[in-house]
This record gives sequence, structure tokens and C-alpha cells, in this order.
Amino acid sequence: MATETGTQAIDRAAALLVRVMESRQPLAVSELAQTAGLPKSTTSRLVGALERRGLVQRSAVRGRLSPGPVLLRYAHRDGGQSLVELAEPILDRLAQATRETINLAVPSPLGAEHLAQRDTAHFVGVTNWVGRRVPHHVAANGKVFMAFDAVPVPARLDRFTPRTITQRAALESELARVRARGYATAVDELELGLSALAAPVRAGDGAVIAALSISGPTGRLTSERIVELAPELLQEAATLGRRLDHHDQRGAA
Repeated sequence: MATETGTQAIDRAAALLVRVMESRQPLAVSELAQTAGLPKSTTSRLVGALERRGLVQRSAVRGRLSPGPVLLRYAHRDGGQSLVELAEPILDRLAQATRETINLAVPSPLGAEHLAQRDTAHFVGVTNWVGRRVPHHVAANGKVFMAFDAVPVPARLDRFTPRTITQRAALESELARVRARGYATAVDELELGLSALAAPVRAGDGAVIAALSISGPTGRLTSERIVELAPELLQEAATLGRRLDHHDQRGAA
């Protein structure tokens, strides 16, 4: 009986995951329960398991569900190209133009997860971020995810709280500035001497699914340099979004 119950739970969770993946818009748990013909409590429990494994994630907008970082990492588009593969020429161009570290990251429940990197041309600042998760509120790409509703603003900021952000109100104010200018920065927050700027990568429906970032030593990535680099970063992030949309449309056809 236990085996049958376990198998049934796996089947139900898999069916819910497929519905989330096939939906053109993020789904509320109630909508998912209705379409699956399951009680909301059962659906919520199964969704919780999928969320803990990174297969689905809740947006900051009413907790709606979309594919999680694990699927974003391995999701293949037309011609077998993944998000990372589609981003490769863009990462290369940014690295060549800026000579700084370039990263591609996706949101996850445990922080901004780094999927791909191009190293700086300088000796100072070479760090491998691939595979690391960084708390959203101390990272430029994490602030992008919070500002554009890819992840909720954390209820507590006491852990990993930097000296420059001590109150939730201050973070909310900063996220409003991110929305206004279109990109986020983190200066001496995750670590003294480290600065970064990040821009959102949007899917065809406008949802932010990833972020491109430029990082380097604060002495080199000054406020003036950040302003100088921001337009190119925004342009390349928009280009990646169009590449994703183009391949999705071709795949659907």
C-alpha cells in the first residue's frame, strides 16, 4: 500500500510539473489544483516538494508558479540549445567589451544561482561563480529578480545583511530605483571590494527569467564605470531575451 501511495504521489507531482511547464502564464496554486482535479491542500503539498527541489518557483506576484532554476538550467529550446548555450555569444561579447567578469544567473529559492561565466581579462578579480548561490538582497542579479517580481523580497534581512542595507524599507527603496533605471548594482555588499551591475533577461511574456551581470573590484568598477557599462549590458540582456523568444516561437511552430 505504501508503494502504491508513493507512486501515486509521484504521478500527481509529475502531472503538476508538466502543467506548470506547458502554461504560457504563471499559475496560482488554486488554478493548478482546479485544472488537475486535486484538492488545494494536496496540490500545495506536492508543489512544496517540487519547489524544494528547484523544479518550480513562486513569483513575488501572488505566489504564482513558473518553472524553477533546475528546469531553466537544462531547458532545451529549438535545435537543442539551452539557456546557457543561447547566452554564449552574448557572454563572449560582453567579456571582450568590458574585460570584466560576466555571469548568467537564474532565480532560485536559495538565492541567485550562477549558470555560466566569462572570466575577467585582469589578474585581480578572477573568481569562479558557476554553481554558487548568493542571497538575492546582496547581489546585483538578485536585486534584479526581486525588483521585477521573479522572487519575493525576503521577510528577514538579518542574515548576510551588509552594512549598506540594514532595513527592509531601504531595500524596497533601492528596488524602486532598479525598476526606474532598468538595472541593479551591488557595491561592497556581498564582500568589501566587490562591485557588480546586472540587467534582467525577459521571456516573451515579459517575465524575468535570468540576469546578466558584470562584476569586478570596486576600485576598477567605479560608479562612473558602472554608468558607462550599463547601456551595453541592458542591450545584451534584451538581445538574449529576443533570442529566447525567437527559439521558443520556432520550437512551437
